[in-house]
Order: sequence, then C-alpha cells, then structure tokens
Amino acid sequence: MTAARVLRPPWALRIAWVVGLGILALCGGLMLAGGAYYHAGIAVRVRHPWHAWLKPSGTIGQSLGLLALSLFLFLWLYPLRKKLGRRAERIGRVPLWLDVHIVAGLLVPLVAAVHAGWRFHGLIGLGYLSLFVVWCSGLIGRYLYVHIPRGRNGVELTMEEVSAEQRALLDELALEVKLPAAEIERRLMPKATAPPTANPFAILARMIRDDLARRRAVSAFCSGLGLRAAAVAPVMKLARRELALRQQVRMLDGIQRVFRHWHAAHRPFAIMALLAVLAHVIVAVRMGQTWFW
Repeated sequence: MTAARVLRPPWALRIAWVVGLGILALCGGLMLAGGAYYHAGIAVRVRHPWHAWLKPSGTIGQSLGLLALSLFLFLWLYPLRKKLGRRAERIGRVPLWLDVHIVAGLLVPLVAAVHAGWRFHGLIGLGYLSLFVVWCSGLIGRYLYVHIPRGRNGVELTMEEVSAEQRALLDELALEVKLPAAEIERRLMPKATAPPTANPFAILARMIRDDLARRRAVSAFCSGLGLRAAAVAPVMKLARRELALRQQVRMLDGIQRVFRHWHAAHRPFAIMALLAVLAHVIVAVRMGQTWFW
C-alpha cells in the first residue's frame, strides 16, 4: 500500500458533483431572480407576481421541497451501505458512498431553505433546525473521519498496516530526494508534543494545530532540499501523507473517542430531523397543499 493509491474520482462521484453543481446553480439563480420576493414580508409576497410559483406550495417551491426530501432520504442509504460491509462492494465502496453522501448533505439545507422561501415557522422550523444541526455535525464528523487511517475500502487500518504504509512512504521519499529514510524522518518530524487529555475540545484543537503544523513542516522540508520545480509536488504529497499518518497514530485513541461521542450525538438529531420532515410532508399532503395530488 502506498501513498499513490489515491485514484481519480470514480464516475459516480463525478456525476454527484455535476448534479450538485447544477442544483446549486438552480438555487442561486432563483435567489438572484427572486431576490425581491424572498426579502419581502408575507403581506407583500402574496401580491407578488411570482408568489404562485415560489411559495412553498407553489410549482417551483414545492418541486424544490420534493428535491430536498429526495436528497434527505438518500442520505439514509449511506448508513445502510455501511451495515452491509464488504458484502456490498459491487455497489460501491464505503468511501465513495460517504463522498456522495456529503455532496447530497451539503445541498439539503440550501434546497430546503429556498423551498420554504427562507421562512421557518412551526414544525418545519423545528425540522430545519434539526437539519441544520445535523449538517454542522456532519462537517465535524467528516473532519474526524479523515483523521483515522483507512484503506481504500474505508476499513480502518491496523497498526501493522499503518506501519507498513509509513515504511513504504519513507522508501518512496528516499528515492525521490536521494536521502536515507532515517534522515527524512528526522527532518520531517516537527517538535514532539504530548497527546492531549480526554477533553474532546482539547483533542479537536490539537488536531487543528497538527494540520497547520503539518503544512509548515512539509513546506520547510521541501524548501531545504533544493528540488526542481517539477519534483516538488510529488514530494510534498508523499511527505504530507507520511507526516499525517504519524500525527494520526499519535492522536488515534483520542480521535476514536471523540468520533464515538460525535456518532452518539449525530444520530438522534438525524432521527429528529427525519421525523419532523416526514410529519411536515404528511400534513402538507393531507391538507391538500400540493400541486401534484
């Protein structure tokens, strides 16, 4: 296993990004074109010529609501894919599903907000608040996830596998820069620091400091080698991966502890958002506030 294992994005992820950018452009275009409508109060909106289209139960507004609902329900396929494990490799690896999950998750709050006309009252307000909390916690979860060493299939690496990858990275760096592996390790290693306490906020703060220190350490390492311009990028990539693995191993126990706490908090908010959204949809359909039913 080497640092060169990172491949170009699979076709499914490319499609997700294309669709995501299309949805983002659609919502952005609506907000620009209907800016006067979205900034107006409810008394002005009902007399606006676009009200029948942009209101939450209007043709455009409710279509966006259906899109937001579809994206939100799609998000629940990722936990199902994780439970299936290696038995479902044919439908995509877990990291790919996570990447598509993130693309969809980033879009849901925006699409839901445009659907609601940027007005949040009653049950949908509670649902949107839960959705926004889930969105924020999802960003934190992604940050934690990428700091746990994993293989291409998304399975967490054992310490033996991490050590083997570190050795492979050092060997590749030694070939690139014509220095012994031990010398590379000495030059690349930043000043040693003690691991943080069990405080999750202290662990997160240390992770952020490590990320910033890694950028400085890799830049200093490469600048001291006198490399040709064409050789800098691959060396920096290898050095970043090797140093990141070292930092992650040092912090692994703390990161895993915070990740477990995050998972325990993330799921209840996700379930609360799902129940609120489903209740909102049921009420809207039962009251006949739809153009399709």
